[in-house]
Order: sequence, then C-alpha cells, then structure tokens
Amino acid sequence: MSSPARLALVLIGLALTTHAVSAGGFERVRMPSYDGDLDAVLYRPQGPGPFPAVVALHGCGGLWRDNGKLSLRHSDWGERLAAEGFAVLMPDSYGSRKLGSQCGVKELTVRASRERVADAAAARTWLQARTDIRPDRIALLGWSGGGSTILAAIRKDRRPADKGPDFARGIAFYPGCRTQLESSSFEARLPLMILMGDLDDWTPAAPCSYLAKAAQDRGEAIDLVVYPGALHDFDHPRREVKERSDIAYSATGTGKATVGTNPAARDDAIARVKAFLKGP
Repeated sequence: MSSPARLALVLIGLALTTHAVSAGGFERVRMPSYDGDLDAVLYRPQGPGPFPAVVALHGCGGLWRDNGKLSLRHSDWGERLAAEGFAVLMPDSYGSRKLGSQCGVKELTVRASRERVADAAAARTWLQARTDIRPDRIALLGWSGGGSTILAAIRKDRRPADKGPDFARGIAFYPGCRTQLESSSFEARLPLMILMGDLDDWTPAAPCSYLAKAAQDRGEAIDLVVYPGALHDFDHPRREVKERSDIAYSATGTGKATVGTNPAARDDAIARVKAFLKGP
C-alpha cells in the first residue's frame, strides 16, 4: 500500500474513532482494514498515557454473547489488563463481516493465517496513529483460533512491510499449532508465550510442544506452559466443565471437545501474562 493511501486510511480511522460510544467500561470503535471497516472494542486505562497496548484476538465464537453483551472472557481480560495500565483493542473479525460463530464451520472465509493476520496488522497501525499509545509497546494476545493467528502473525516471513515499530511480543492461549508445526519455514521473530492445558482435546498440547521445542533449538524465544488437568477455555472466568459437540474440528475427530475453567491454571496464567507483557 502506498504511503498516501495508508495515511488516508489512518485519518479515516481516527475520524471514525470520534463517533465511538462508551459502554460497560469500553468503547466501540471502527478502524480501516484491507476489505472495509473493522469494528472493535477498546479498553483504555485512566490517564493521558501514552500506554502500552495489547491487540487481543477472539476465538471461533467471536467477541459477543447471544444477548449482545461482550463475552465474559473478553470483558474479564479487557478490564484486568486496563487496570494494569494497558490499552486493549479487540478487533471483531467475524461481526465486522456479518458472520456469527465459526466454531462449526469447516471452510472458513476468515482464516487465522490470512484475514485475521491482516486484521491484527490493521489494529497495530490504528493504535500507532494515536498519541495515547506507545507505538513500540504493542503486544499480541489471542485465544484458540485467535491464538493460531498469533502463531501466523509472528513468523519471520510475515514481518510488517510498513516502517512503524513491529509488535513487541505475543501470547497464545490454546492455539492450534499443527499448521505451523507442519510448515518447513516457520520461524518466530518475536518472543512468544503459549499457554495450554494437557487435557485439551480441541487444540491438543502435543503439536505445540513439538513446535516450541524446535523453535527453542533454533534459539527462538518461545516459552510453552502446559497446565496439568486443564482443558480448553481454562482461563474463562466461570465456564462450567462441559462437552461441546458443535465444533468443526477436534483432536478426536468426532467434532466434540470438553471445555471449562480451571481456577489454578487461570490464576497462574493471569500472573504470567501480566509479567510477560511488562517484561523488557
């Protein structure tokens, strides 16, 4: 994209921001992306800034609950990280494109390794145009499908083409690691922390273990944490353990997986995420 065109997109995005509506501790904002405006949620700490920031990417269920409220996982993390001094921007990759949950969809039109990587890049550009954001301290965080996007976005061959500062680091909760594991060209350019449960039967830990070990052997800064007894969604504030049967892919091949909160793993992950984001 040419510099004038990029500048125009940024200016349009800033103009759109002025129409954001505050609700529930966050703002509804819009930003330009490659295929149209991208809706997002912004949590902002108190004070003038500039603040470090986090681009947080939802999983296959999207940002919103059926009642139109922000999902508990996203509101919990947004409020928590804002209280720690981070601005948190959550792009709505599905709702912006008039799509609902994609958990049961086999042929995705908004893919983790393509469209969602572009959404993350658009979010970074939008944040870096703001005077209340530190442009060199923008991290990535994602859950499940959003975590898979983190793995694709931090590859060395996906380095941003613009002249702005790159993302500082990445955090992936229970991503699907098999695609990157099977890629002969995967190399991480950023520090990355992966958080998994050893009983996850939706996105199992084993491929991530192999991916992290190979990356570490190459000298890449990838840290893998696997929690004993934890399932997919272990960091959710209060998700009762249950079996889901509405998913397109699972480790067992049955379309079923067990999900639920693990309080001990959740508490440890919260502490690790805070420390990792505040690190050098």
